[in-house]
Amino acid sequence: MRSGAARAASLRRSVELFQGFRREQSDPDYFYALLAADSVQQLSGYVDLPGRVVLDVGGGAGYFADAFRGAGAAYFGIDPDVGELTARGEADGGMLRASGTELPIRTGSVDVCYSSNVLEHVREPERMMAEMARVTKPGGIVFVSFTPWLSPWGGHETSPWHFLGGDYARRRYRRRMGKEPKNVFGESLFAARAGAAIRWARRSAIVDVVHILPRYHPWWAQWIALVPGAREILSWNVVLVLRRRAVEADGA
Repeated sequence: MRSGAARAASLRRSVELFQGFRREQSDPDYFYALLAADSVQQLSGYVDLPGRVVLDVGGGAGYFADAFRGAGAAYFGIDPDVGELTARGEADGGMLRASGTELPIRTGSVDVCYSSNVLEHVREPERMMAEMARVTKPGGIVFVSFTPWLSPWGGHETSPWHFLGGDYARRRYRRRMGKEPKNVFGESLFAARAGAAIRWARRSAIVDVVHILPRYHPWWAQWIALVPGAREILSWNVVLVLRRRAVEADGA
């Protein structure tokens, strides 16, 4: 990691992000613009973005497109959900409707493969990470951020009742709200585990682990993501920063 980049994760930044998170439902424009800008700053600690080709797996409505292009990157995004793609109106011209587990992208063709809060929404998270690594150039960065199931927001809008089980939380939400939650357990929301993602990364033949950290925490609390058990609950959101190997290990 570049000198000083870790310490840029200040307590003030953490407070701003958590305050913004509280407005996700009522003011998504504010929260996602804030998160996108923070993502650019965070990624800039690992790679110079101007002129780089960035693929965003789960790019959604275009907040990240605005931020990454504003930083000088050539940005392209993928999302399988038409509703997400058009949440702010017409879909961004650089977006493609496709699955994160079957990326229609040539092997080794992007400098950065980025994903924010998508891994918990796919049935095969390891397959998605493998696809992200595949399309990244040797020496390029893979940045994966997701919400562990046992974190306070693991059940998304059904939280904190997901601690009593995803099916229970879904039924309770449906009974109280008279509709299905946006993120339906077992269909569009799954019990993602930080430990499983980290084990995949450490055992992978095609990437090296650069950094593992809790996304919203200040620099002095980053140790939380390295402690089994604690990271599932206390990280809130886990980030894996990986670098694509120039040569795959034997058996890849």
